Amino acid sequence: MSKSENEKIMKFFSAEFWSYSGERAVKTVAQAAVAFLGSGSIGLFTIDWVSLASVSLGAGLLSVLTSVISHKN
Repeated sequence: MSKSENEKIMKFFSAEFWSYSGERAVKTVAQAAVAFLGSGSIGLFTIDWVSLASVSLGAGLLSVLTSVISHKN
């Protein structure tokens, strides 16, 4: 592997990249949770918490993967 390829890979381990990606993922998780709650689950005890977590965390994972794919070298 060449030095420039190593530098490109190391950018994914930088604090700057994960700070940006992490913030974006947290926002996406929150947005997905709000969207899920707005879809009809009103009462605190009637919310399907497992589905809420599944949908929200899945959206967060997709956000991180999007950050990796669209990361400018």
